[in-house]
Amino acid sequence: MKPQRVLTKTAALRRDANLSKGYAAVFATVFIWSLPSLFMYYLNRFYDPWAQNFYRYSVACIAIVPFVLWQIRRGGPRIDMHAIALCLVPCVPNVIHQITQVMALFYIGPGVYTIFTRASVIFTALLALAFFPEERFVIRQWQFQLGTLLGLIGAFGVIWFQANPQPRTPSGHIALPGLFIAFTATFCWALYGVLIKRPSAQLGSIRSFGIVSFITSALLLPLTLAFGKIGTPIHAGVQANFILIISAVICITLAHVLYYVAIHEIGVALAQTLQLLCPAIAMALSAWIYHERLTHAQVWSAGILLLGAFLAMRTKPIAMTETAENI
Repeated sequence: MKPQRVLTKTAALRRDANLSKGYAAVFATVFIWSLPSLFMYYLNRFYDPWAQNFYRYSVACIAIVPFVLWQIRRGGPRIDMHAIALCLVPCVPNVIHQITQVMALFYIGPGVYTIFTRASVIFTALLALAFFPEERFVIRQWQFQLGTLLGLIGAFGVIWFQANPQPRTPSGHIALPGLFIAFTATFCWALYGVLIKRPSAQLGSIRSFGIVSFITSALLLPLTLAFGKIGTPIHAGVQANFILIISAVICITLAHVLYYVAIHEIGVALAQTLQLLCPAIAMALSAWIYHERLTHAQVWSAGILLLGAFLAMRTKPIAMTETAENI
């Protein structure tokens, strides 16, 4: 066999191996990111929103340390005060998102919330237009305009037609505070995704998440002391604490690392598009575990929302590159 053919065959085998690794990583991430709302919904029985997020992020911060140390040993950007300052601003909307997403689960079911959060694709694209001039040509594309309109209509319908919200209005729809909290959670997640784009590009995904998890935990500590119950793990029980640890390690730390592998091997566009499978998996699991059901109006709204999110992503998926830590 000629040397050139050997090299070509070797390169093809390596490319196939990388693609297989990328697909394995992205499908693992899709499954893992179908679980967070289910875990948080369960933990709401034992933890207040402040304590739940403080302890989940603290565990995630500890879990990411080995990956950060491994990358530091390989060289690259230093983690210094400049790096911390770079990540500080994105942590503010991240903290708001973490608190409000847990609060939203007092009003809507975990499956419905997972569907609703797909609207973050729309919000992220809109915010990217405001923050990054190079993204602004996107608004002229009909796919983006139609996708944004459909996404917002679908997002509103998914939670407005909730069949059995906890605090009900006389009309049977979700209470306005619940609607506001759910929109705030999704908007702040999108804002975090846009603001973390440049720090992540400069520091790398794992380094930036290591810093973000540390700062987020530090910001959540005084909030937990002021509004939550810092001693909750003592009274929550072994099972609840074990689930909290598992949810933090798998849904925050492991998912983040796997998603980084996925976007490196198969690209952002495909990795982002496959995330649209998360609501279907979450809804199926929630129906099985919590007996959550969608009304006919919610099913139609969910379809409209996912179609809108798909159209918006197809226009400029790079705008959503760094929304990698989906919890």
